[in-house]
Amino acid sequence: MADFTGLPMSEYVASKRTNWLRFLPLRKRFKRDEKGGTTIEFALVAIPFFACMFAIIEIALIFFAGQVLETAVGDASRMILTGQAQTASFSANDFKNKICSTAVQTLFNCTNIFIDVRTSSSFATVNLSAPVNSTTHVVDTSGFTYQPGQACSIVIVRVVYEWPTFVRHLGLDMATLADGNHLLMSTTAFRNEPYGIGFC
Repeated sequence: MADFTGLPMSEYVASKRTNWLRFLPLRKRFKRDEKGGTTIEFALVAIPFFACMFAIIEIALIFFAGQVLETAVGDASRMILTGQAQTASFSANDFKNKICSTAVQTLFNCTNIFIDVRTSSSFATVNLSAPVNSTTHVVDTSGFTYQPGQACSIVIVRVVYEWPTFVRHLGLDMATLADGNHLLMSTTAFRNEPYGIGFC
C-alpha cells in the first residue's frame, strides 16, 4: 500500500521518522537511536569471552604438554629399567637427549628440562616430592643427580620443566612458581630388571 506521495507506506513512515528525529535535541536522539546496540552488547561481553577462550586454550596446552612429558619420560626410563642405558654407559645428558628425541622437542625447550635419577633402598623411602623451595617457590635442582643403578636396583626418575603461563591477569592463574611459570613434573619409580644375573 502506498501513500499520496507514491512511496510505499513503510518507506514513507521511515522518512517521516527520520525527519522528526532530526529536530529532536541531541540527547533525545541518542537515547532513541538503537543502531549501535549490538556493538555495545558485544563490547560488554568481549573481555569475559576472550578471557574464557584463552583460559581454555592455556589449560588444554598445559595438560597436553604434561601428557607428552609423561610419555617421553616413561619411554626413556625403559632404557634404565632394561639395563640398556647402563650397558651403553649413558650419562645424564644422554638420558636427557633420549627424552628430547621424541615429540618433546616440538613443545619444550630441552635446555630447560632437568632430570634426577637416583636409587633407593626401598619403595617406602622413595622421594616423589616436587623440587620446589617451600619459602621462595622456586625450583631447586641443585641436588639432582644421575644414578641409574644396577640390576634389581630401585630407581626413581624425576623430570621437571617450567612451563610459561600467559593468562594470569584475566581471572585464571595456572602459575605454581614465583616466576609465573607452571611446574610440569613427571615421576616414575621401578625396580630394574635382573639383566645379566638371571633373577633378583
